[in-house]
Amino acid sequence: MQKMTATEARKKDAREKIELGGLIVKAGLRYEKRALLLGLLIDASARMKSDEAERTRLSELGARAFADDA
Repeated sequence: MQKMTATEARKKDAREKIELGGLIVKAGLRYEKRALLLGLLIDASARMKSDEAERTRLSELGARAFADDA
């Protein structure tokens, strides 16, 4: 496998961040404060780590949201 150049790595990183930002918009949270968004993510992360059913529930919720776009 070919090694990625620094420029390619930066572009990949930027693309991932743009895609993640798009998820915030898709969830209807575009205008929420950053602290609230981070709090939501931290809370969800903690709940998912301790509860596999919650991970499954959230995954299914997200999958339905993506399917609605199709």
